[in-house]
Amino acid sequence: MDTSLAETTEPALRTLSGLRFSKGHGTGNDFVLVADPEGVHTISADAVAALCDRHRGIGGDGLIRAVPSRLLPEGRELLAADPDAEWFMDYRNGDGSLSEMCGNGVRVFVHFLRTEGLIELPDGGALAIGTRAGIKTVVRTGDDYAVDMGPWEFIFPGEATAKAMDSLVTAEGLEVPRPALSVSMGNPHTVVALAELSELAGTRLFTAPVVDPVPANGTNVEFVVPSEPLVHDGVGSVTMRVHERGVGETQSCGTGACAAAVAIRHWAGAEAPDSWRVHVPGGIVGVKFFAGPAGHEHVELSGPAVIVATGTLS
Repeated sequence: MDTSLAETTEPALRTLSGLRFSKGHGTGNDFVLVADPEGVHTISADAVAALCDRHRGIGGDGLIRAVPSRLLPEGRELLAADPDAEWFMDYRNGDGSLSEMCGNGVRVFVHFLRTEGLIELPDGGALAIGTRAGIKTVVRTGDDYAVDMGPWEFIFPGEATAKAMDSLVTAEGLEVPRPALSVSMGNPHTVVALAELSELAGTRLFTAPVVDPVPANGTNVEFVVPSEPLVHDGVGSVTMRVHERGVGETQSCGTGACAAAVAIRHWAGAEAPDSWRVHVPGGIVGVKFFAGPAGHEHVELSGPAVIVATGTLS
């Protein structure tokens, strides 16, 4: 038994007595959400870990605090670039560590703002959201949401261009280290291609894969199997599992799905499509590449967002 967790969880939760929260998910990637329109809630890393603990807390892959951008230094910087980015997604991983961005989380975040009555967003409407990875624009598409995730880039561009790989990944269940490609979506990802779904199922993600060399701030690791055929009706298709920094294996990862599509498209060559379906344990998300401003290619992530419960901490 992890006595350190048992000793710290309940006291950390007691400091948040009376706090209103919601629980939501995007294709199984789940979050505790807190509305903080006055910027009065200080939620420590220990408290985040306690809230996200699946046995003694509410349970979640991370915590999202909705706070006006003007109340945070990083939010005020973004407002100088886009005054419409009124709300900031203050996101932490399930262990309490800060994270730059979460693609599933930003969809759930906007849905949460709607259900809390903090915004109005008609079908087809767009909303600018502040994150630690910059401003993300979210469009409501019926019951789903599409997010302009911004430009992608290779973390080790020289190796990616010359060798189409930049690192080796060792994971339990895989007999030998596998070549990988590291992609930034505002947060770091390392993508490994596997040949068979049975190999993907046999990869054990109870512990973090070892990446060599690892990006400076650590990395999320995606294991991906291309479909056969890879492209159907002009849309590429892959199946993915992911180990997230500070969390472990999750049911889905939006930025990871984007990174997986970047890597598989790069490996597939010039004829690869711009539209992709990424199958994750929690469902399916869409990824689309399009021309952004200043000649940079952007990535759009689309998929559902669901609020499953609301409550108050006792």
